[in-house]
Amino acid sequence: MNVQIHPTAVIDEGCQIGNGTKIWHFSHIMPGAVIGENCNIGQNVVISPGVILGNNVKVQNNVSVYTGVICEDDVFLGPSMVFTNVINPRSAIPRKNEYKQTLVKKGATIGANATIVCGITLGEYAFVGAGSVVTKDVKPFELVFGNPARHRGWMSVHGHKLNFDKNSVAVCPESGWKYKLANDQVTLEIDE
Repeated sequence: MNVQIHPTAVIDEGCQIGNGTKIWHFSHIMPGAVIGENCNIGQNVVISPGVILGNNVKVQNNVSVYTGVICEDDVFLGPSMVFTNVINPRSAIPRKNEYKQTLVKKGATIGANATIVCGITLGEYAFVGAGSVVTKDVKPFELVFGNPARHRGWMSVHGHKLNFDKNSVAVCPESGWKYKLANDQVTLEIDE
């Protein structure tokens, strides 16, 4: 297995780590965590029991991915972003049986220092701006930022803000791919 693990990282028995994954300084991968292929786990990261990371997930420094979080392929978790997994935590009251699932779908980006309140879904290629507090679901390709995070536009697969014309069509300046906006949803138009 071709996995790179820094000597200061702690890898517990009972976790799964895919080929090509790199785990950096002072990170902790806990039992029952599943990490896909070609992931990059930055410095001082914790991956808790039951967490699932797909292939090619980038977890930047100082991120804790708590039980209940699932990240699909190609997700980007920015430096020091925060997940929660309980709605009403109290130190003196155990809530481990109340963890809420958070689903981060394929290609989504969460910016540095953003907070994701548990129990929501971030759609495919959603983009959460740095420092945002996300309290509700984010649609595929949607750009949100602020506290609380609000709709601010739409993003392409390649991470460019989309500008829609009078026909509700936008073209990504990097890829040339076309996107359609209809009924407050964006779809990628595939030429056949």
